[in-house]
Amino acid sequence: MTALAHPTGLAGLEARLQQDLQWLGLPAKPWVPPRLHEGRPVLDIAIIGGGMAGLTLSAALKHQGIQAPMFDLAPTGFEGPWATTARMETLRSPKELTGPALGLPALTFRAWYEAQFGLAAWEDLDKIERLQWADYLRWYRQVLALDLRNRHRLVDLQPQGDGLVRLDFVNESGPAPRPVRHWARRVVLATGRDGLGGAWVPDWAHALPRERWVHSGEAWDGQQLRGLRVAVIGGGSSAMDVAATALEAGASRVDLLIRRPDLPRINKGKGIGNPGVVNGYPSLSDDWKWRFRHYINEQQVPPPHGSTLRVSRHANAHFHLGAPVLEARQRPDGALQLQTPKGALAADVLIFSTGFRIDWARRPEFARLAPHVRNWGDRYTPPAGLEDAELDGCPDLGPLFEFQPRQAGSLPGLDRVHCFNYGAALSQGAGAGDIPQISDGAQRLARGLVAQLMNEDAALHFAAMERYDDPELLGDEWKPAEFPAYDESPSPRPVTLREAA
Repeated sequence: MTALAHPTGLAGLEARLQQDLQWLGLPAKPWVPPRLHEGRPVLDIAIIGGGMAGLTLSAALKHQGIQAPMFDLAPTGFEGPWATTARMETLRSPKELTGPALGLPALTFRAWYEAQFGLAAWEDLDKIERLQWADYLRWYRQVLALDLRNRHRLVDLQPQGDGLVRLDFVNESGPAPRPVRHWARRVVLATGRDGLGGAWVPDWAHALPRERWVHSGEAWDGQQLRGLRVAVIGGGSSAMDVAATALEAGASRVDLLIRRPDLPRINKGKGIGNPGVVNGYPSLSDDWKWRFRHYINEQQVPPPHGSTLRVSRHANAHFHLGAPVLEARQRPDGALQLQTPKGALAADVLIFSTGFRIDWARRPEFARLAPHVRNWGDRYTPPAGLEDAELDGCPDLGPLFEFQPRQAGSLPGLDRVHCFNYGAALSQGAGAGDIPQISDGAQRLARGLVAQLMNEDAALHFAAMERYDDPELLGDEWKPAEFPAYDESPSPRPVTLREAA
């Protein structure tokens, strides 16, 4: 089979993408009637977060004729974890996944990669390099001309109960921070893995000097670990990434303290990677949703094969299974002492790879929402043996990822805030953040938001239809004829236009 021709360079790929969009009639023309509030334009939809989820949703809405600006605290090009807190060498997802491409072949990572490096390089590629993925997302934003407003820190979000949500930001892009206020009809929180909380550490960590430990989800310089004894708490993907970072920076010793007696071997979530789950999960019963997510939590996701080898190839890396930390203290000589069932361990620095938790108290910008949001634990009791405190704290979302109130009417307008981040996984599946499902989730939410805007403005659209007066006929395309006299003559022959049944 002859290989298909590929665009040469990004300029060629971008020209092809623009042609595809033109052929598909995308993006649609703006159609939502503009609104003003306090003399300022109201945003139809505001997206908090400019990482992969925010970009994909903004693009899906733009295709539907909706301009949905994103607001992100990070500097331009550093949205999401890829170039900051992520430390893996490559993504674990297969390179063939189309990710945020929204069904457009020219928008895929593969098209972007082949346009620059060629088909042979693509075929030789095993996994996508992390920083190349970051570069691809930067290009995605640029080529689709998405509205991303960087260095905007959200400080307050307040549904007004009048069809609007007030957003207060601090714009930190200039020489001095300045307050910025926007009004939006809908707000989407595309705030990532820690979008409703933050990094979690066990209680005993707080008894140690804060300068002696970090979390894998924080930004820190691995070179500071040179010559030090490093203890990594955890055995998942991020644990392998930070352990390898420390080893490659010249740490004298790295000990991984892993609670489980063995590392999980099978990524059970891959066993349901099919269109049925992508499209059917949101409509499952509560019992099935809980069973699926609890089973994944219980089985846990193994660290990638390559990430684990990246650690174990170092002679000064030590895996301690069945070794949870029972107690920790600082010795008089300044070293940290960690007590485990297998004995005591000395370390100079701790790195926690203990994941993230929903914790509204850590997100003061959502303080007005937190007391009113209904969680799964507020209304669902799992079967005996399937209790799961992490799932209890997940927000119980409506069909369009919207927050729902604990008590009806307690916060009017709460349902105008949509949770398109990891907190949506129990209610809506993995479409709010995972590369395999991000296009499906974004397009489903975008279509629903568009439908809501149309319903809210139905009277305005009807009035616009009544006012519409662009004639397709001018009245001079024909000449009225005189009606003929009645003809009594018979037909010249039998007429049959269709056969009898």
